[in-house]
Amino acid sequence: MLQRIQTIWTFLAVLAAVFLFVTAQDVIISDSIPVINIGCFVLVLIGLLSVFSFKNRKRQILLNTVSIIINALLIGILAYWLLNLSGGISFPEKGIEPIFSLIAVICLFIANIYIKKDERLVKSVDRLR
Repeated sequence: MLQRIQTIWTFLAVLAAVFLFVTAQDVIISDSIPVINIGCFVLVLIGLLSVFSFKNRKRQILLNTVSIIINALLIGILAYWLLNLSGGISFPEKGIEPIFSLIAVICLFIANIYIKKDERLVKSVDRLR
């Protein structure tokens, strides 16, 4: 059932990861490994897998929790990058990248709340049988 509210919240988190990928093209943490790009790609894959595993709510909660952890790590990496970034008026977009990860974390928390609510509803209906 793709029309559930938790699917919308999870999809919003996937969109936030896509926007992070688009805006973080200038982020250079390591010269050899594109950490942010790999993290965004993994977040999109995990998010889409979570959206399409709507029959297994426990797996959805697990995948969303893993996405929250990855987003928290990306927030830390981006905060480190911002602290070491020289800028000012000539670089007005400084600081927008961690906002997308924060939005994704909030959306995933809300999605987990609704998934747990569905799980409680299914268990209560099973008790009535």
